[in-house]
Amino acid sequence: MLELRHRGGCPGPGGAGTPPPREGEAAGGDHETESTSDKETDIDDRYGDLDARGDSDVPEIPPASDRTPEILKKALSGLSSRWKNWWVRGILTLTMISLFFLIIYMGSFMLMLLVLGIQVKCFHEIITIGYRVYHSYDLPWFRTLSWYFLLCVNYFFYGETVADYFATFVQREEQLQFLIRYHRFISFALYLAGFCMFVLSLVKKHYRLQFYMFAWTHVTLLITVTQSHLVIQNLFEGMIWFLVPISSVICNDITAYLFGFFFGRTPLIKLSPKKTWEGFIGGFFSTVIFGFIAAYVLSKYQYFVCPVEYRSDVNSFVTECEPSELFQLQSYSLPPFLKAVLRRDTVSLYPFQIHSIALSTFASLIGPFGGFFASGFKRAFKIKDFANTIPGHGGIMDRFDCQYLMATFVHVYITSFIRGPNPSKVLQQLLVLQPEQQLNIYRTLKTHLTEKGILQPTLKV
Repeated sequence: MLELRHRGGCPGPGGAGTPPPREGEAAGGDHETESTSDKETDIDDRYGDLDARGDSDVPEIPPASDRTPEILKKALSGLSSRWKNWWVRGILTLTMISLFFLIIYMGSFMLMLLVLGIQVKCFHEIITIGYRVYHSYDLPWFRTLSWYFLLCVNYFFYGETVADYFATFVQREEQLQFLIRYHRFISFALYLAGFCMFVLSLVKKHYRLQFYMFAWTHVTLLITVTQSHLVIQNLFEGMIWFLVPISSVICNDITAYLFGFFFGRTPLIKLSPKKTWEGFIGGFFSTVIFGFIAAYVLSKYQYFVCPVEYRSDVNSFVTECEPSELFQLQSYSLPPFLKAVLRRDTVSLYPFQIHSIALSTFASLIGPFGGFFASGFKRAFKIKDFANTIPGHGGIMDRFDCQYLMATFVHVYITSFIRGPNPSKVLQQLLVLQPEQQLNIYRTLKTHLTEKGILQPTLKV
């Protein structure tokens, strides 16, 4: 920034920075002949000054305390800081992966609770940064309203999920029928109450700061709650749509770190100085191979491929079905160059393995930009990590910055290329209707199938 200000010249009589005269032009020459590039340089200089002043206004946040367990500190005390961090990250990564496998074994409901817990923690970390950066200690009701809006938005999204996937259960409970019928109105009324409380809490001389924090809260809700809801939507399509994308991002994160640690020489992006091209490329190939193999293994089991449904007769989630064509082995002809290498004409694959290439490619090429975005955010507010929840890793948001972007892509991918009409969901919605409405639909469907020749016409006596 000092270089930019120096290049922009000293302030002239009019108070604005005057660029130095160009070669062949007198100092007092006609400024109307100034080239477009000089004008753009002057604009860049002024905006650079504004950016510098904005950065200087951001206070330094004290570094988080080291939460590494004492037993690890003692065991690694003889290592350099670089290798100490490597071992801490490795041990905690293996621990988190082991816990993740345990939760997968416990079933879909526990995975949903895990997603909800991660969402709440990520929201807390981002809101806390805003609270510290903007010194919002004296703002009335700021934290209370932030958590209230989180509750409202979760009520809306989870209520929509209950209405879509648990219709048969709702039908048996009169209280739930009322809540589901007027769900959107109740959600809007709850949000309006929070909106009115915010307006009533406005304090003179703090208006701008309060609106900063209002916007901060809503952007945080958009990042965490909306995309967490998409993760759960993906989970209901089948656990494999949850596990392969998440594990691909984890694989890319680990392998890119390892390739960068041992072979990294070429910086990738200024936002993350430790990221290297070697790590980026190594992570890409490793992730595509991992996703292809993981898709093959998981496609064999109904537990992973069947849509998650709630069965009212057993009062629990079930994953039993006849696997769709995506998860049935198909024979594919090989291109000529592979025929010569593999010495075979065809290969048997699950169609989902082909889709896994698209998922793992996104996870390794576009997914990291979620991490770069988070790095830019942390640099803007002069923090190293979102929190110090996990030693060697930072906060929960530091580990899930790419996962949210991945979840959105998977949801869009499923709705665009995979999902067709869902007979189970249609049936659940029909069961909620009144008996007269169900009979009308039955007669209409019967007439339609008869006209198409699928059903034989009923003989009238």
